[in-house]
Amino acid sequence: MNATEPTSPGQLTDSTHPKANEASATHPGPSHIRSFVHRRSHITPGQKEALDSLMPLWARPYRAAALDFEQVFGRPAATILEIGFGMGETTEKIATTRADDNFLCVEVFNAGVGALLKRIETSGLQNIRIIQHDAVEVVRDMIAPDSLAGIHIYFPDPWPKSRHHKRRLVQPPFIALLASRLAPGGYIHCATDWENYAEQMLAVLGAESSLENSCEGYAPRPDFRPQTKFETRGLRLGHGVWDLIFTRKK
Repeated sequence: MNATEPTSPGQLTDSTHPKANEASATHPGPSHIRSFVHRRSHITPGQKEALDSLMPLWARPYRAAALDFEQVFGRPAATILEIGFGMGETTEKIATTRADDNFLCVEVFNAGVGALLKRIETSGLQNIRIIQHDAVEVVRDMIAPDSLAGIHIYFPDPWPKSRHHKRRLVQPPFIALLASRLAPGGYIHCATDWENYAEQMLAVLGAESSLENSCEGYAPRPDFRPQTKFETRGLRLGHGVWDLIFTRKK
């Protein structure tokens, strides 16, 4: 079953960050280079049922208008954006241990969205909402400036072939856009098990003038991020795992 095709975005309505317009120009609409490809993937009957029955409860549709987080979550709380949550195991664990925070989770693939919806139903968590759409367009069109307490980007597709590096999610214009959506003191936390992607992340995050590294180089894995199956796989294959935590300057 194919992932839902993203709809056409609106235009970036904010330019308070000096690089926000650059990000908008780099990602002007549905023709921008995406960090994902639509491919036929297996979806279980349970995931399909969750998509059909639970999306209205826990998901919000893409539209080119800034979200009111208090209205979306039904409470005032710090909001964390997660980009690409896979099958949702890490998301569920973090949302459980950080029950006082809200988690806005963006993913394009049906299997992952269905899996996280099932986890929400089983666990009874109330602090997760999902948007099934391209993350660049969600951040650009639906997240107000200075509104996020944190951003999680865990094990994004490394696109290992050099000719595909342009598809990697962590690129200067997108990081500039993300930084503009962080409140002062808010953080971006990335993790990868591909060394040259870690090096690219460190360079790109380090070059963003509104951010500062919380550590000298790479960060130790924080207690709230559980070891994932992707991390376990990478370690088994002899890969390292690299965490990076940058904060927006106050």
